[in-house]
Amino acid sequence: MTPRELLGTAAVPGGQELRLYRRGADFMIVLDRNELMSSRMSGSEKALALMTIERLGRRDPHLLIGGYGMGFTLRAALAQLDARAQITLAELVPEIIDWARGPMVDLAAGCLDDPRVRLVMDDVAHVIAAGNGSFDAILLDVDNGPDGLTADANDRLYTSAGLASAMRALKPGGVLAIWSAGADAAFTRRLQNAGFAVDEVVVKARDNGKGPRHVIWFATRRR
Repeated sequence: MTPRELLGTAAVPGGQELRLYRRGADFMIVLDRNELMSSRMSGSEKALALMTIERLGRRDPHLLIGGYGMGFTLRAALAQLDARAQITLAELVPEIIDWARGPMVDLAAGCLDDPRVRLVMDDVAHVIAAGNGSFDAILLDVDNGPDGLTADANDRLYTSAGLASAMRALKPGGVLAIWSAGADAAFTRRLQNAGFAVDEVVVKARDNGKGPRHVIWFATRRR
């Protein structure tokens, strides 16, 4: 097997160190021993965008995407939306964007320079708190799920207070979509208790419908 090549490291504010590796044509972002994301597996990240837009039923929404990752969610959204759409992309770790514009520039395919995209280098929790009914949907893929793996501060996104903040940032009928590596029954109940209409969907990690089972919660603010 071709050995992995370390391309860079990044300190997550309030969290641990991320490492970017390349093996052949594949890229991996790793935290400790956990492979957080890989260019080989993008199906569920794309589904986060596609299923959210399907639920909105329109091609010109204002989306907030929390976490660039490798850009799979952003690119999938851009491919579905028309010229009137707006995407606010919140990314906390500068090196993630540096990697997208550097060693993974071909994978990024120019998505960060799309005129519909506004990049905000900030904690997505701050962007949500300032939202005040601005967003048709909030798409969160900033961690492995509601357990705040990469940074303890991410936990606040999934608390009752964090969900109330997301509710205020959404327009009536807006969707809070949250990606997770696995199910979490307690979090499903927390979403329901926060007043959202909740749909929990299992999706496969790979585009071909294979690979690990991931979960996306679609929590809709009632009109």
